[in-house]
Amino acid sequence: MEDCIFCKIANKEINSEILFECDEFFLIKDIKPVAKLHYLAIPKQHYARFEDAKDGLESLRKIFETIPTLKQKLGLDDGYRIIINQGKNARQAVQHVHVHILGGQDLGEKIVAETQN
Repeated sequence: MEDCIFCKIANKEINSEILFECDEFFLIKDIKPVAKLHYLAIPKQHYARFEDAKDGLESLRKIFETIPTLKQKLGLDDGYRIIINQGKNARQAVQHVHVHILGGQDLGEKIVAETQN
């Protein structure tokens, strides 16, 4: 999608520190963290929501398989929370499916409501 910031990062049109990358997705730090450690795992294929994904769900499977292999590198050994916001009422600010990965501290209930990207 032309105006999607995540697509621009994936296509190297916008510079971003990519912490992990494979054919299906890339992982970056969230620019508005709500936890001590806050990462975004972003499929390279653009789709706004799950229902928009045709073959894109494979990238989410790959994300969920890969996160546990990166937990030590990312400082998530003591646990982490995974959040996916879908649509306006869920406060999905960027209309490109992405996975929030939060950790590095005790993640009380309040942090769930604060993720907005």
